[in-house]
Amino acid sequence: MPLVSAWTHSGVRAGFEVLFAETVPAGYLLRGHTTAVEGPEAWSVGYRIEADGHWHTRRAEIERMTPTGSARTTLERIDRAGSVQWLVEGVLRRELDGCLDVDLESSAVTNTLPVHRLDAVAGKTYATPAVFVRAGTLAVERLEQEYRLVARTSDEIRFDYASSTFDFRCELSYDTSGLILRYPGIARRTR
Repeated sequence: MPLVSAWTHSGVRAGFEVLFAETVPAGYLLRGHTTAVEGPEAWSVGYRIEADGHWHTRRAEIERMTPTGSARTTLERIDRAGSVQWLVEGVLRRELDGCLDVDLESSAVTNTLPVHRLDAVAGKTYATPAVFVRAGTLAVERLEQEYRLVARTSDEIRFDYASSTFDFRCELSYDTSGLILRYPGIARRTR
């Protein structure tokens, strides 16, 4: 994975995202920031996501700024008796049980987390529910989503993506390092 990557956001919002990625002893660290205008609102969201060596999200710290102020939230994954659970600001949120990833509304990057972990076979659909964090409010909810490998070439990996939570479907294109190249209506990689 490149150490620095960037995306232009367009369609749903106009903005820019930058990612600083590094391999750390415990796995991977993704630090990034998105600034955008979406409808009448402007916001800025920074994130720090820790994943283990198998690309399971372990912890996420998210901070947002809007004209009305700033806020922070911390998400922590806990594994208990074979099940995945999440603490949001230290409070157990049972509706998030079974979610393996964090997906930030503000970020194209977070769609890389399940793709790195999947040993995807073409045509097979993989359910990957995620902890979804809203950009403007940092509200946390469950996101039902699925990925289906369409094709893998020497330059690109393509997945059909669907979210029943938002009744949304598209084809996501990734580079061979697993970072989004094109997210229709949301972002395009520029670096």
